Amino acid sequence: MSNFPPYELATLASLLNAEMIGDPSTEIHALATLKSAGAGDLSFYHNPRYFNDFLNTKASALILSKKMAEGYSGNMLISDNPYVCYARASHLFKMDSFRQKGISGTAKIDSSAKLGSNVSIGDNVVIAANVIIANDVCIAANTIIEAGVEIGEACRIDTNVNIAHDTIIGKRAHIYPGVVIGSDGFGFAQEGGKYIKIAQLGKVIIGDDVDIGANTCIDRGALEDTLIGNGVKIDNQVQIAHNVIIGDDTVICGCSAIAGSVKIGKNCVIAGAVGIINHVEIVDGVTVTAMSLVNQSIREAGSYSSGTGLSSTDLWKKNIVRFRQLDKLTKRFIKTKNGSE
Repeated sequence: MSNFPPYELATLASLLNAEMIGDPSTEIHALATLKSAGAGDLSFYHNPRYFNDFLNTKASALILSKKMAEGYSGNMLISDNPYVCYARASHLFKMDSFRQKGISGTAKIDSSAKLGSNVSIGDNVVIAANVIIANDVCIAANTIIEAGVEIGEACRIDTNVNIAHDTIIGKRAHIYPGVVIGSDGFGFAQEGGKYIKIAQLGKVIIGDDVDIGANTCIDRGALEDTLIGNGVKIDNQVQIAHNVIIGDDTVICGCSAIAGSVKIGKNCVIAGAVGIINHVEIVDGVTVTAMSLVNQSIREAGSYSSGTGLSSTDLWKKNIVRFRQLDKLTKRFIKTKNGSE
């Protein structure tokens, strides 16, 4: 059992906008998988590969679609999208790791900063001049907010985050530990074999409802701004370079690296460890699969991949040799086809 007060099933149905079937007074203390669930647990079933676990689950109630509920006799919450219903339920059982209420005595806040109501600021937070923080914002310990930053309502900023000057963050963002926003972009001009630093004069503008995973870096623009649209979800350890534009509701998975001046459309999925070279444009509705290299613009929606599939090392080495011979073999083929040999 969890440390949360239990929810009655009828209460959960109302909170989750689900249809309830079964005993409305059933007490739910926690969420669990089908396989591990026991008395007092709520679980969900949406993927047929877990059918055996579904048949044997000991959960006190299940979140199900109407179709999958056929023949099940236990307590149920019926939803058109069980996985989304589960996602919403998960927040009812989430332990809030942010313990600080109010403003810590060890925080250093410039007198020109403007703080809204119900703001929580943790130990050793630094807030510089002319920062604007809206209502219901939580900022955890050791975070640094540089001059001129604006943070929208109900944002959650975790520990050890660095938000550089003039960054603008919309409402309800969740920024996880170790994130750096607004660091200088990687810009240099070359002269006589030496590199001359280009000052990065733009900023970072982040929309509403954006999640930014732990240790991700988003660089400020060189002249124009780096723009992150509404509803964008960024995983851990992602690099987003200067002047990148990311459209609304796009997802970027862990360890991907996006070079400067890339434009990514709305509702895209950039899978893990993808590399995107500079100045590429990607239209709305594109999926790039894991460990792909995007070295040219993508003009049509769909799924795209690059690289070679996994194989044994010996076979991979043989295939690489053949791959290096492709140009020579192609030229020989063309000559033969044209009757030159």
